[in-house]
Amino acid sequence: MPGETSVRPIVVGGDIGAYASARAFHEAYGVRTVVLASVSVGPVAHSTIVDLRIVPDLDDDAGLISAVQAVAAEQPGVPHLVLGSADQAVHALVRVRAALGPDVVVPYADQATMEQVTTKAGFSRLCAELGIPHPRTQVVRIGTDAHDLRDEVTFPAVVKASSSAEFHDVEFEGKRKVAYANDAAELASMLDRMAAAGFAGEVVVQERIEGGDDAMAAVNAFCGPAGGVRFLLFGEVLLEEATPNGLGNSVAQITGGRAAHDAAVAHARRLLEHVGWTGFANLDLKRDPRDGSYTFLELNPRVGRSGYAVTAAGYNVAAMYGEAYLAGEPTPSGEPVIGDAEHLFTVVPLALLQRYVSATTWARVRELRRRGAVTNPYYYAAERNPRRWFYVVTAMVNQFRKFRRWHA
Repeated sequence: MPGETSVRPIVVGGDIGAYASARAFHEAYGVRTVVLASVSVGPVAHSTIVDLRIVPDLDDDAGLISAVQAVAAEQPGVPHLVLGSADQAVHALVRVRAALGPDVVVPYADQATMEQVTTKAGFSRLCAELGIPHPRTQVVRIGTDAHDLRDEVTFPAVVKASSSAEFHDVEFEGKRKVAYANDAAELASMLDRMAAAGFAGEVVVQERIEGGDDAMAAVNAFCGPAGGVRFLLFGEVLLEEATPNGLGNSVAQITGGRAAHDAAVAHARRLLEHVGWTGFANLDLKRDPRDGSYTFLELNPRVGRSGYAVTAAGYNVAAMYGEAYLAGEPTPSGEPVIGDAEHLFTVVPLALLQRYVSATTWARVRELRRRGAVTNPYYYAAERNPRRWFYVVTAMVNQFRKFRRWHA
C-alpha cells in the first residue's frame, strides 16, 4: 500500500459524492481529501477525513485554477489527483487541465471525447453506431429547431437536456432533471419554457421504457489513462430519488450477479473501448419489459455517490486511480476484471428501503444484511466529531420526509 504522501486527492464539489470519494481514498491510503466547495454543506462538513476549503468563485474557471494550484503548492512534488463530484465540475476540470500544473493529475478523457460521449444526444448517436440497445431518440436544439415533433415522437416521451452541465444553471417553473410529456402540446410547452429561460442547448426526446425504479441498472467501469477497460461491475437499482432535481439518482443498488447480465457488461466494454475512454465511467441502463434486455441511457464520467457501490463491494475505486494514474501500472493485457461480489449500497435507512421494494427484494436485502454485505457511505467508523454524527442522523430522518413527499 502506498505511503501517506504518495497521493493527495482533491475533490471539487461538496455533495455526498464528494464525501464518498473521500472515504474511498481514506480507506485505500489513510489520507484526508481536500474538498473544494462554494459553500459548507452537510455531507462534507465536520468530517475527520475531509479538509474542507470554501471557495466562493469556484464556478469560475480562473477561481477553480487558483484554488487547485493553491492546494498543490502546499505540498510541491506530491501528485495531486483532482476529481469533480458533479458533471459541471468534471467538464470544468477537463477545460482547465493544462493550466493546473505538473503536480496535478486530472484523470478524465480529453474534451472532444467528453463532449461526444457524456451528452445524451452524443451518447445516443454512439449507441446507434455500435448497435447497442438504446431508446428511440429525437434531438432538438432549443431556439433553432421547430418544437413541433408530433410526427416523430411516440408518447408518452422522456424529455432531458442533452448536457446536464449546460442545464445546471438554467431556472424556470417546472424544471426537472427528467421530465415526461404525455402528448405533443405538453412537449411543445416544455421546450418553449426552456427557450424562454435562455437555454440554447440540445434536448433529447426519447421513447419511454416502462418500468419502475427496480427496472434501472448501472454498469460502473474503470479504464487506464491510455485506454483499455480494467474493471466492470453491474448493479441492480432498487430505489431512486424522486425529487425534481434528483430524479433518477440511485439511492440503493445491489452489485454483482454477473451471469445474468453478461450482455449489458459486454456492450459497456465495447462502447468504452471504441471511444478510448479513460478513468471512471458510470453507465445508466433500464430493463426493457418487452424482451428483458437492458437499454443504455447515458454515461456519467464522475464517480458520484453511487460509484461508491464499487468500493463498498470490495473494489476500491481510489486504489484503481492510484494504481493507474500515479503508480503507472500498465493496462493489463488480459481480460478486465468483472466484479461479481453481491453487496448492497444504500444512502437511505433500510427501514425506508423496506417500504418501497418488493417482498422478494426485501428478502435479498435481509440476506445481505445477515452476511454483513451492506454499506451506507454516511456511516464511517473513522468519523469522530459529534456534529458530524448529528448531521448523519438528521439526514437519515429527512430521507423519510423526502420520500413521503415525492415518491409515488
